[in-house]
Amino acid sequence: MAKTILVIEDEERIAHWVCTYFGQAGFRTLHAHDGRQGLDLALSQQPDLVILDLMLPEMDGVTVCRALRRESDVPIIMLTARGQERDRLQGFELGADDYVVKPFSPSELVARARAVLRRVGDDQQVEVLRGGDIELDMAAHTCTVSGKEVKLSRIQFDLLRTLMLHAGQALSRQQLLDAVFDEDYDGFDRTIDVHIRRLRQRVEHDPADVRHVTTVFGVGYRFVA
Repeated sequence: MAKTILVIEDEERIAHWVCTYFGQAGFRTLHAHDGRQGLDLALSQQPDLVILDLMLPEMDGVTVCRALRRESDVPIIMLTARGQERDRLQGFELGADDYVVKPFSPSELVARARAVLRRVGDDQQVEVLRGGDIELDMAAHTCTVSGKEVKLSRIQFDLLRTLMLHAGQALSRQQLLDAVFDEDYDGFDRTIDVHIRRLRQRVEHDPADVRHVTTVFGVGYRFVA
């Protein structure tokens, strides 16, 4: 069955262009002209992926993204003219899976959508995660380093799982907080630094010489296999 892409974009020319390319690539497309209609369609039609403009009438893309993340884990690609680093970081902190800046190549947008959908599909099917000498068994909820089991708290396990599922990708502190803590958690993002330090003490051979759970300055953390 064809995957469904919801395009939330108020510029008719761009929306038509994007829907046409996705249609030619074998996807089913839905289009919303404003943020409020887009949120309603996303929740009622449950698309496989959302292409979300930030500058929207009725309800801006930031508000739509926040509302979606409270109700759904549907993959979101932000499509916007705002390409500053702080805008990109805000997008990822809100829960976007990718960020494409206008003007853009529609074929690249389709390729990015395929990559996000493939990654999401792989996340749902994976049973054992391996990276370097670290292995996480999802079913048994165990972690081994160089063949020896190490004890991780629930938070440490979920933190490492999130990093390994997105190996090579820089994740912000807010993204990690959202993945590890309940929705109503009201702590500040630097809390994650404490848990990262404790995780490193468990899985790094030398916490002073980090090889796997690395810091991305100004952003957050990355898992390096």
